[in-house]
Amino acid sequence: MDRKKELKQQYKLMKPQMGIFIIRSKANNKCYIQATQDLRGVMNGALARLGGGFHPNRELQKEWNEFGANSFTLEILETLEYDKDEAKNDYTEELAVLQMLWEEKLVKENMEFYKKRL
Repeated sequence: MDRKKELKQQYKLMKPQMGIFIIRSKANNKCYIQATQDLRGVMNGALARLGGGFHPNRELQKEWNEFGANSFTLEILETLEYDKDEAKNDYTEELAVLQMLWEEKLVKENMEFYKKRL
């Protein structure tokens, strides 16, 4: 039982990589970006949902089904470092600002975004 408690404690102390990622279509000039406090987990979840046919972005899902997984790239655009203040654990605001900056940058590069709802 002690080992189990120790593993739980280690898990709580882990700090997953946070930042923003992009799913970009090779077939057209469209992309989907998302900021998150757990990059790897959310990226893997997005791929699993797309593969299973139930991603919340219906337009992205439709094109994923139509063009196939090989027509898309998935990459991390930027990571966000943890604050030196160990007590801080909510980075929602910083991630929202980071996403807005990337959206502006991508618009300047003539990228289109998959619509939020269809």
